[in-house]
Amino acid sequence: MEKIEGLLLDCGIAAQTLPGENESGDRYVVVQSPASALVAVIDGLGHGAAAAAASRMTAETVQENRDLSIIPLVRMCHQKLRNTRGVVMSVAAFNPAENTITWLGVGNVEGVLLHGDSRGMVSHEVLSLRGGVVGDQLPNLIASILPVSPGDTLIFATDGVRNNFLNGIMAGHSVQRIAEKILAHHARGSDDALVLVVRYSGLPKEAARAWVTE
Repeated sequence: MEKIEGLLLDCGIAAQTLPGENESGDRYVVVQSPASALVAVIDGLGHGAAAAAASRMTAETVQENRDLSIIPLVRMCHQKLRNTRGVVMSVAAFNPAENTITWLGVGNVEGVLLHGDSRGMVSHEVLSLRGGVVGDQLPNLIASILPVSPGDTLIFATDGVRNNFLNGIMAGHSVQRIAEKILAHHARGSDDALVLVVRYSGLPKEAARAWVTE
């Protein structure tokens, strides 16, 4: 488990490896710059060393090509993974200048975006996933762009986590507490599992003004 602090994002991570395996096939990437933030959760097919190798290669490719928009980025990963067992993955890019998130998913890494309002009400949007495998059978990629506000929370979870993981989640909790609670209550126990929770803070007002005037 790890907590990452950054300019745009506050992130919590909770993960567990399938008992009996030495390394997990589930992996995450968080990359930030003053102008953007990119997050990805990757699940190598199966488990064990081969799954870990595929997810590791994907994470390295994402980091090395982080300046690409997300559709070319996923296509780049697909080319790099041709000789591996492949991965499923979900990716999201935050644009603080426009307060938007662009996301897409290939396979079954679930994604949910939680929105809060001034009355404390919470709504959510679910990432539309497309069947396929990065490195084997890549579907037609379609990215969605959504508005995002400071305080909104993004959750990515691999298929080692049951897809009813929103049950009992309080959006106001810390991102690390949310990640740990999801893993504790919804991990299947029959696969590697990873939960990444990202809360968007946006740019400070001074930085936002500087960005607009450049």
